[in-house]
Amino acid sequence: QEMISTRIYGYVDVRDVAYAHVQALEIASAKGRYCLVETVTHSSETRKILHKLFPTLNLPKKCKDEKHVVPPYQVSKERAKSLGIDFLPLEVSLRDTVESLKEKKFLSF
Repeated sequence: QEMISTRIYGYVDVRDVAYAHVQALEIASAKGRYCLVETVTHSSETRKILHKLFPTLNLPKKCKDEKHVVPPYQVSKERAKSLGIDFLPLEVSLRDTVESLKEKKFLSF
């Protein structure tokens, strides 16, 4: 049985990254680097979200390590919020990504 690797990932929607780039150019006070992360989560949580949104999507049934793993870090959103970013939730980003892949015929289910 195929399994997902047990990993922790930081997620951000590409639309938020694009918006941040434009804002950083247009806001005079925006200087330096910005770390853009909507959420940090375990790969098992990502799988659960995808399964809930797309129950017929062929996904591995579980992760190699199904123990509840608390992400070892979080990323502050405060600096990014100074650019006016209201991050798209992970669920929205995953849904829109899969829908886009289906529309372009990269996925079929």
